Amino acid sequence: MDLIERFTQLFHKPSSEPLPEPDAQLALAALLVRVAKSDHTYRVEEISRIDLLLAEVFSLNPVEAAKMRATSEKLEAAAPDTDRFAQLIHDNVPEPERIKTLQAMHDVMLADGVEKPEEQSVIDAACNALGLDKKLLKGLTKKANK
Repeated sequence: MDLIERFTQLFHKPSSEPLPEPDAQLALAALLVRVAKSDHTYRVEEISRIDLLLAEVFSLNPVEAAKMRATSEKLEAAAPDTDRFAQLIHDNVPEPERIKTLQAMHDVMLADGVEKPEEQSVIDAACNALGLDKKLLKGLTKKANK
């Protein structure tokens, strides 16, 4: 190894731990992160809402919810498409819980007070992959506007 290689290695982090294989819980968390990031902004309001939803849905304390979100952020960045996460949820979660997943995604979209087409596009794709009727999306929008 020459001097330049040794010098540049000083500024590179050692390889990180491998990501866990996503299960239905991490898939849900990753979908929530994907919705929040889809408009190329990731606001504190969205992060807070994700943490709150994860804590509620999975009975986690705030630290556990934040750790789960942090792991899901890495999974979301590494995963190429929404369908992989949605398929995990579809295959392992009963329909009423999948509807709650869709509602949680919608809540994250509205966390910053702005409904953006990029976010809605991710929710539309997830709705389809979750095997849910798109009419549910209209019901969520009406409920949010009340």
